[in-house]
Amino acid sequence: MTSTPLGRDAGAARGVRLPRPARRKQLLGAAQEVFVAQGYHAAAMDDIAERAGVSKPVLYQHFPGKLELYLALLDQHAEDLVGKVRQALASTTDNRARVEASVAAYFDFVAGDGEAFRLVFESDLRNDPAVRERVERMTQSCVEAIADTIASDTGHREEEALLLSVGLSGLAEVGARWWLASEGRIPQERAVELLVGLSWRGISGTPRAG
Repeated sequence: MTSTPLGRDAGAARGVRLPRPARRKQLLGAAQEVFVAQGYHAAAMDDIAERAGVSKPVLYQHFPGKLELYLALLDQHAEDLVGKVRQALASTTDNRARVEASVAAYFDFVAGDGEAFRLVFESDLRNDPAVRERVERMTQSCVEAIADTIASDTGHREEEALLLSVGLSGLAEVGARWWLASEGRIPQERAVELLVGLSWRGISGTPRAG
């Protein structure tokens, strides 16, 4: 009985030609597994092709090089986190619930399948200009989304709202990553509750505009 590579679906194993979007998704899934397990520098396109169960020429038809493959993954997961934060902010008009939903968004992201957060927050390629620009853009998008909500509900100027937002998003990100590394010593719901309590006791002291 033979085994099928994790990045290879049943259709591919039978030699079925996948539509281009499906093949791209398959290759990205295989690449994520390899990058998370080995790090960018140790990973090789051969490893990714083998993981996906395709030939290297097929891999290169979709991605001209390892960096382009990594950046495509980074874009995908950065957009995912920004989307989670924006959805959290739009999910309610109750500000305490907004804080809770925003903190929970970071926890949900780091706890997601495949350890995608490592590509964003713990990459061994963070000094590459293209990677750094994408991570900084993602962070700025999250900060600006939270700051817009703070500014609209308080009398704080834009710069003050941005500073408060940096504090809140930084607390959520670092807290979520520490929680994950603690390997379940604190249940996820309790960890979110503790950080929301800390955040809310500070930010709720700001008078609402008007």
